[in-house]
Amino acid sequence: MPSDDPTHTRRRVLQAALAVGALSAGRFFFPPADGTPGAAGGRPDRHRPPPHDAARRPDPASTPEAYRLRPMAGETSRSGPGASPPHPDVAHTLGTDRREVFLTFDDGPHPHYTPEILRILRRNEARATFFVIGENAGAFPELLRDIAEDGHAVGNHTWTHPQLTQLPPGAVRRELGRTSSLIDDVLGAAPSLARAPYGAWDDPSLSICNELGMSPVGWAIDSQDWTAPGVGSIVDAVLAELRPGAIVLSHDGGGERGRTVDALDRYLPRLMDDGYRPARIEP
Repeated sequence: MPSDDPTHTRRRVLQAALAVGALSAGRFFFPPADGTPGAAGGRPDRHRPPPHDAARRPDPASTPEAYRLRPMAGETSRSGPGASPPHPDVAHTLGTDRREVFLTFDDGPHPHYTPEILRILRRNEARATFFVIGENAGAFPELLRDIAEDGHAVGNHTWTHPQLTQLPPGAVRRELGRTSSLIDDVLGAAPSLARAPYGAWDDPSLSICNELGMSPVGWAIDSQDWTAPGVGSIVDAVLAELRPGAIVLSHDGGGERGRTVDALDRYLPRLMDDGYRPARIEP
């Protein structure tokens, strides 16, 4: 790898890997029929949520782990107020000659919303990528295992969700490195994908990401679920911009995500009926 441009090389590797990822996506999208984890009719829901009723969803602030489930401070996004422009060395779409899209979920795992999202993905035989917060993954390692066992990719979203561009290099390394170590301990393999909180990367943080063996991932479609809009608005935001290779941003943690769950339940069958295949991001 050329020492003078590691992040550019990493981005090329991520995009070039799609050819391999596209070939393997089929086995993730069409789960095996032999009863292995993630197969249709295979492993039952160990965290099956209560019925879809927003009024019955627990208030995260009432749980013992409330400090781990608080809304992300200063929540914003690359397309929201105060957003920074996308870094040219970060993948926001993946080149593909197939009608594939890449659903991603940030800020989890959450003990209520993540199982709901997994159930919807499982029912539709779809795959996704989860960028997890280290604090949350440490509090709920069984959910981290559920994500991986269902065939989804697990990525690094830092330990406490700070804006990396406002931290010194040592703190950036701790945020990313600690989360990678936890994922490695729980799943037996360190993550190869990372997403910066708020989509904010700069050259120093990208260099550290690369040194830790991860490819940086952005997004092309912001579902805007972090603004707490109506379910219909989230559905419209995703479907209006849908195109092959697009990476879609949503959240399974960091706040009240009942609308995200309900929107996914609505738009996922529609995009699949339109011939799109939701696939996990392959490094």
